Amino acid sequence: MTETTDILKQEAFRDSVATISSEGTRNFINPKKPKGRLYNLRTWFSVFYLVVFFTLPFIKVNGQPLFMFNVLERKFIFFGMIFWPQDFFIFAIGLLTFILFVILFTVVFGRIFCGWACPQTIFMEMVFRKIEYWIDGDSTRQKQLRAMPWNGEKIRKRVTKFIAFFAISFLIANFFLAYLISMDELIGYIENPGAHAGTLISLLIFTSVFFFVYWWFREQVCIVVCPYGRLQGVLLDKNSIVVAYDHKRGEPRGKLKKSEDHDCKCVDCKEDGACKSINSKFEALTKQGDCIDCFACVRVCPTGIDIRNGTQLECVNCTACIDACDAIMESIHKPKGLVRYASENSITKGVKLKINARIKAYSAVLMLLISLLVFLIVSRTDLDVRLMRTAGMTYNTMPDGRITNLYNLKLANKTHKDIDFTLKLENVPGEIELVGSGKLTVKKEDYTNLQFFVKLSRNNITGWKTILQLGLYENNKKIKNITAKFIGPEVYK
Repeated sequence: MTETTDILKQEAFRDSVATISSEGTRNFINPKKPKGRLYNLRTWFSVFYLVVFFTLPFIKVNGQPLFMFNVLERKFIFFGMIFWPQDFFIFAIGLLTFILFVILFTVVFGRIFCGWACPQTIFMEMVFRKIEYWIDGDSTRQKQLRAMPWNGEKIRKRVTKFIAFFAISFLIANFFLAYLISMDELIGYIENPGAHAGTLISLLIFTSVFFFVYWWFREQVCIVVCPYGRLQGVLLDKNSIVVAYDHKRGEPRGKLKKSEDHDCKCVDCKEDGACKSINSKFEALTKQGDCIDCFACVRVCPTGIDIRNGTQLECVNCTACIDACDAIMESIHKPKGLVRYASENSITKGVKLKINARIKAYSAVLMLLISLLVFLIVSRTDLDVRLMRTAGMTYNTMPDGRITNLYNLKLANKTHKDIDFTLKLENVPGEIELVGSGKLTVKKEDYTNLQFFVKLSRNNITGWKTILQLGLYENNKKIKNITAKFIGPEVYK
């Protein structure tokens, strides 16, 4: 019975979340400020990340932003290439490729993305959390500030932090909008806010969402909202590299003693190592592990977990526990790496990462999708053309005996320049006559619809349906082949 109770106590952490109290209320995590080699590397990477994030909207290619995701106008730009709804299949293949890459990356490397490159983690830990440390102080001071009654100091710090968090949230919202509509459009809205009240309202909504996330919701985005964290339980296996506690080296845990001259840990043992108590013989033969149960790894965790319990849903691989444990190991003159990047098999069996069948299968499918995506992008045409006969009409007979069909031509220019073109019949002699004063020009990044008649002599009609080949030329250079059906009277021979 006692053994069962101990097991239940050890597994109790799986039945609760650190950010929610036993009463169901919000339990705010105030992690100790991390420091160490990996935290410094993450800081430098975050600086680079933020510079890229706040710089990209200003970079242009052929007068257009390098990246833009205009959902409302269904216009997307990646590395200067414009993608329209006609290219949706390329977007779908690209999305599948990205999802499979995430799966393969997670299978091998765990949630490194979450700790090092996720925007939520970057802004929370490297921007807002640093500001919080600067205004409120470290973990202990934050808890004291939360518990103290409202006085001048608390009001001053809360107001200062509120203004700082809201201002940064507003800045992020502006750049987020710049990725949607381009920086030029955003600057135009800022210069004339009265004429764009809807945009200002949208900005305030985005700002409020970001502010709510970083002021109150925080790490619960990773625990409750983010689907990637939920997927890790399916994707990870014993060969995946995660932030792991070396339980073989660390267990059994025990408090550090200042004077130790033998392996026996019994409190009743003599100086020569012999045990006074028979009941302590087993303990005397058991060597204490390297973990001194100092809880340094728990105090720095931004999601409030104990990494010594193994890989958990809440762990974002931020490496704060690695730096904290390494500092403790160094101070007690023991090897670093009690908590480190490792796989379960590398800890329990001492084996290196193996490329198993699952990784090979994912890799093969990923390479196929990448090859298909590259082919679709390379073979993608700059001018999308769709030719259809006008609905509800068959053919007309002209006074001179020629037969006419009316066609609708829809063109989408995906380039950064205007395209002037001409149409020519390739396989049969005939005439093309435009309807109205339409000009054969497609503006850059725009659509054009035009109508034209095709006139053929009866002698050139082979039957009820005659296949036409039309060539679309720009500066006497063919840029597109078009196939159409010409309807005419049945020819009897």
